[in-house]
Amino acid sequence: MRKEVIEIGDEYGEQYKGKYVFQEISWAKRSRIIQRNTKYSQFTGQVLSSDYVAIQAETIMASLKEQPEHKPITLEKLLDEENGIPVGLGELFSTIANRLCGLTAEEHRFLSDKSEEANRIQASRNIGSARSSGGQSRSYGGSQRKQSKSSL
Repeated sequence: MRKEVIEIGDEYGEQYKGKYVFQEISWAKRSRIIQRNTKYSQFTGQVLSSDYVAIQAETIMASLKEQPEHKPITLEKLLDEENGIPVGLGELFSTIANRLCGLTAEEHRFLSDKSEEANRIQASRNIGSARSSGGQSRSYGGSQRKQSKSSL
């Protein structure tokens, strides 16, 4: 697994000064982090919401293998909106974690193409409507349409 070592000076504050070692995490670990912080529809399986900040913070912590002895970086510190880590340091850690644990541009493009294709297929299925035995038209899909009597 790939590793990256950085040495932080006092540019982010004395408490963050020291050596940090990041290591690539496994696909399974990354998938579990995403699952834990994403809510899915129990009926369709579609994503209802994702906590991207929590996903990024957990990814940073999972890939952070060594830090200064006084352990200045914790999950709570990464997620703290009032007394969290400096923005620049958070962006640096995110960049490193994403480089080690994220998708390559080619992988992202491949998955995006497949995802867009699936969305187009799902959208075309949702365009139609089905008739109930009572002659009413009911919409199945994203938008709610008014039910109306059909006239033949």
